[in-house]
Amino acid sequence: MDLLKDPDLVTELGPLLSAEAAAEAPGAGMDAADLEQAVWVRLLESGRRAPDPADPAEPARWLRRAVRAEARSARRRAEREIPYDHRRHLADGRRRPPADGGPQPAAATGPVPEEALLHGEENRALRSAVARLPGRCPELMKALLSPRDLTYREIAGELGISQGSLGPVRSRCLGCLRRMLAAEVAAPGLRGRER
Repeated sequence: MDLLKDPDLVTELGPLLSAEAAAEAPGAGMDAADLEQAVWVRLLESGRRAPDPADPAEPARWLRRAVRAEARSARRRAEREIPYDHRRHLADGRRRPPADGGPQPAAATGPVPEEALLHGEENRALRSAVARLPGRCPELMKALLSPRDLTYREIAGELGISQGSLGPVRSRCLGCLRRMLAAEVAAPGLRGRER
């Protein structure tokens, strides 16, 4: 029996393929519909024939293997691909220096004004939220975020608290800051179908 010529088998395997693709797609870093389509293309290209129409597990087994193989292939492809970073290219075609501190081209320029503005706004929002923290948290966060890169011993000496209590206080302050910033950020809209 030819899988391509048997519409009942294709409609019967459709839900299984959808379920398998939905389960494997997140791990492969791709959309479930793309994975499903890749499996159908694999089936069309192979011209696979079912060995025994009396054994209903064989086409399902082949389908599961094909989904896993396509997911593995997508993961390998993603490891080899290098995404194009449009933010590192200037309007005149020159490359902007890498943000990771790598080698810089001779004709490098500073950040795009929009990026500088957004970075400044993020820093202002963070400093404002740190200033509103309760108790000793503002002092501790300013010391931790200091460009001087202080050690725990130096921070404890400046704040007049024991070095052993710095970690738990820092943890409480970061939790408070996280809750404060989460409340200020707008909740994302619903994705998918609304019910």
